[in-house]
Amino acid sequence: MKKQGTVVRWDSKKAFGFIRCPQISADVFFHLRDYEGPPPTEGLRVMFEDIHVGGKGPRALSVEPARNTIVNAPPAAPPPPAGPELLTSRQAPSRSRSQWQKRRDERPLWIGLGLMVFWLILWLVGIGMGRFPWVILTAVVLLNLITFYMYWRDKEAAVNETQRTPEDWLHGLAVLGGWPGAWFAQQIFRHKTSKQPFRLIYWATVAINILALLAWMVWPMLR
Repeated sequence: MKKQGTVVRWDSKKAFGFIRCPQISADVFFHLRDYEGPPPTEGLRVMFEDIHVGGKGPRALSVEPARNTIVNAPPAAPPPPAGPELLTSRQAPSRSRSQWQKRRDERPLWIGLGLMVFWLILWLVGIGMGRFPWVILTAVVLLNLITFYMYWRDKEAAVNETQRTPEDWLHGLAVLGGWPGAWFAQQIFRHKTSKQPFRLIYWATVAINILALLAWMVWPMLR
């Protein structure tokens, strides 16, 4: 569950800052790569997920501007009662926007899962047709485990600010058949999900991988 806090320090040159949250005793560190939204400023109310890394204190992930900011203010006079039509007109757009946002957030998940099912069916059909040996599934599973591990390692390096894994390596593993492991790592670790150039290349590797697998299967029939 996401927590709410306020940005109390932001260094635009070093691209990091700190969030103060009433639920956490220490200020929470966050980096620009873990932030989605307009450039952060001190005093900005944000929502975030917190993790604890060794003895370095809390760190914020998936940081975004708060949608609904709770402000402690003295009680004011209650507004005049609104008619049923006015309440309906105010609440209906809010509900529709919330539902639309939920559907938009879930769409990439269903697309990724659908492509993985299709990809697995291609492998099974190819093995049934004799285009691939059964043992190749073992190699594919190992490749995806390696890809998942490399994403985890890169995420840890980002948190601890140590040497990162080159993005070309991650894309190379994806295009060789490790893209499902990369997809799961992106969703679980919330890593490489907001960097659009990386995302575009990643989905290109998915397309290349599936098209190459499909072409290898149908090539004998085309000849």
